[in-house]
Amino acid sequence: MSTHERRPRLSVAVPAALALALAAWLAFDRWVATTDLPPLAVPTSVEVLARDGRLLRAFTVADGRWRLGVAPKQVDAGYLAMLLAYEDRRFYSHHGVDLRSAARAAVQFVLHGRVVSGSSTLTMQVARLLEDGATGSWAGKLRQVRVALALERALSKDEILALYLQLAPMGGNLEGVRAGSLAWFGKEPERLTEAQAALLIALPQAPGLRAPDDHPEAALEARTRVLARAAALGVITQEAAAAAEREALPTARRPFPSLAPHLADRLRAAEPDRPVHLTTLDADLQASLEEVATAALRDLPAQATLALLVADPDSGAILASVGSADYTSDARRGFVDMTQALRSPGSTLKPLVYGLAFSDGIAHPETLLNDRPEEYDGYAPQNFDGTFRGPVSAREALRASLNLPVVALAQALGPARVLAALRQAGIEAQVPGGTPGLAITLGGIGVSLQGLVQLYAAIARGGEAVALHATPGDAKTQPVRLLTPQAAWQVADILAGIRRVAALPDWPLAVKTGTSSGHRDALALGFDGAHVAGVWVGRADGTPVPAITGADVATPVLFEVFARLSARPTPLPPAPPGTLIVASNAELPPPLRQFGARQMTVDDAPKVVFPPDGAAIAPLAGGILARVERGQAPFTWFADGAPVAVGSYERETRLNLDGPGFVTLSVVDAAGRASRVSFELQ
Repeated sequence: MSTHERRPRLSVAVPAALALALAAWLAFDRWVATTDLPPLAVPTSVEVLARDGRLLRAFTVADGRWRLGVAPKQVDAGYLAMLLAYEDRRFYSHHGVDLRSAARAAVQFVLHGRVVSGSSTLTMQVARLLEDGATGSWAGKLRQVRVALALERALSKDEILALYLQLAPMGGNLEGVRAGSLAWFGKEPERLTEAQAALLIALPQAPGLRAPDDHPEAALEARTRVLARAAALGVITQEAAAAAEREALPTARRPFPSLAPHLADRLRAAEPDRPVHLTTLDADLQASLEEVATAALRDLPAQATLALLVADPDSGAILASVGSADYTSDARRGFVDMTQALRSPGSTLKPLVYGLAFSDGIAHPETLLNDRPEEYDGYAPQNFDGTFRGPVSAREALRASLNLPVVALAQALGPARVLAALRQAGIEAQVPGGTPGLAITLGGIGVSLQGLVQLYAAIARGGEAVALHATPGDAKTQPVRLLTPQAAWQVADILAGIRRVAALPDWPLAVKTGTSSGHRDALALGFDGAHVAGVWVGRADGTPVPAITGADVATPVLFEVFARLSARPTPLPPAPPGTLIVASNAELPPPLRQFGARQMTVDDAPKVVFPPDGAAIAPLAGGILARVERGQAPFTWFADGAPVAVGSYERETRLNLDGPGFVTLSVVDAAGRASRVSFELQ
C-alpha cells in the first residue's frame, strides 16, 4: 500500500477516534453528573459544651450511634498524616479514584491470584459509608466509584475528609474519630499519641474484628501494620514506631462525658434541632461538684437527694448546676431537676425582707424589734424553737433567724411588696391561693433553688438583681435595682457574722439556712466576693425527711462547695460610701431606735408626694424639694439609706443630695411608718 493510500485512511480514522473519545468522555461526564447522591448532611450527636468548648454531654443520633461532628482542623495533625499515608497517599491529587493504585492492585491480583493491596480511596470509602453499601460485588464497587467521582465534584477535599472523620466505624455503635477517641482513650482527638492514632486508623477496616476490648490480638496486629507503614513512608520515625508498639492497648470502652445531665436535657428539649449548645458552665467545677453531691448521698436516707448551683454574681453566669446527686436513680427520682423545682424556701427569704426594710429606712441593723407573740388577723407565727426573746436588734433577729420580728417587718412593708420584689428580680414565685400573705416570709411560697441563688446574687452584687443564665446568649445587660447598696451591704455583713458550728471553717462567707415546714426541704445559700451558691436537700416527691435542717445537712455541703471553688473564699467587698454603718442603737435617729410597725394604719401612713416615683429631677438652688403627706411628725429623711434630714416637723423640706445618678428617697415618721420613691437626679 502506497503512502498516498494510507494518508486518506488516517485522515478519516483520527477524527473518528477523537469523536469517539469525545463521545465517550461526554457519556462518562454525564454518567457522573447524573449520579443520584445520598444525603450529604450526616446527622451528628447533639452536643452540650462547657464555656471553654469542652464536651459536657452528647446524645446518640436516632439509630443509637455515637457520631460526633468534627472538622479536620480539630484532629491531631499526626493522625491525619498517618491516615493519608496508610489509606490514600494521593488523596489531594486524584478525583475520587486513584488510577495508579487501581492499576497496581489489578496487576497484583493477576500475578498472585488474590487481592494483595486495595485501591479504595478515602472518597470511595466515604461513598460506601454514606450509603452503607456492599463491597463484595462488582456492582457495589462500581457504584462506589460513581458516587466517589460525583462527591469530588460536589465537595471540597476537606469536606470529604470531614465526612470520613465523622463516619469511619470504630467498633460497636461508635462512628467517627471523635467517638472513637473519646470511647477508647477518654479524650478528644486533638492530641493523640502515635499508638492511639494508629489504632483509630486500623479500626475502620474491620471494626467488629479489631475492637481492642474483645479482640486485643487482632487490634495489636493491625495497629502494628499501620505503624510500620507510617515509619516506612517517613511519616514517623522508626524510634517513634517502636515506642508506640510498646504502648498498652485500651482494655475497655470509656463512658462518654455526661456532666450536667439535667441542664443538657433542658437545653436539648428547648431547641431540639440545635446541634451544639454552648453553656457558661465550668467543666472542671461541674465534675468536682457532682463528686461532692455523690459523696453527700452517703449521709442521706435512701430516697433523699440534693441539688447544687453555683453562679458568678457579677455576670449572672451559672458555673455549675447539679440537678440531683444521682441522675439514674429511680428511688431518688434522680431525673427531676431540683434546681428548677418550686419548693418552700424556709427562712431563706428573710434577708430580702430585712434588706427592703433597710432600703426603705424603716429599720437599721441596730433597730430594736420585739420578739414576742403576735397575731395578724388569725395568723399567729411561732419561732422555730418555740421561745421568745423580747427586744432584740434587727441584726441579732436575722442572725438567729427569728420569725416574729421578720413577720412584723413584712407587715410594715406589705406581703405584696415582698412578692413584687421577687418578681422584680426576675424570680418565679408561686403563691398558694394566688394572694400573698405574711406566711410567704417564713416559706409559704414556692421558689426554685435557682431563684434563691439569683436573689442572693443580687445581695452579693450590692442590691442589683441580674438574671442567672446557663447559655451565653441569655445574658441580661440591664440589672434591676432591688435594694440600696447600703442595705445590701448591711444584710451581707449580718449574714457573714452568723455563728457556725466548730467543724466549719471561719471563712468570709455570708450564709443563710432554711428548713421548710415538716422538714421537707433543707437549704443553705451563701456568697463570698466572687461566687454565690445554693444547696437544697430533701426528697424530690416532697415527702418529709425527719430531722433534716439546713444548718445540719445543707450547710456542710455548701462549705465543701466553696472549698472546691478556691483554697479560701474571696473576701466580701467593703462597705459602700454614704451609709449609716457604725452606730449604736442610741446613736440612731429616734424613728429607727424602736420599730413601731404595729402602730401603723394605712389611712394616715406617710406618703412621699414629691419627687414623683420614677421621675427625673434637676436640682435647684438650695437642693431638692421633698414633700410628705399624712404621717406623724417629726420626720426623718433617708437617701439610699443614709439620713439627710433628722427630726423635721415640716412636711416640705429641701435636701442636699449627691448627684447625678439614681436615688432612693425614704421618709419615716414618728410612729416608724415609711414611704419610699426612686428617681433620677440629673
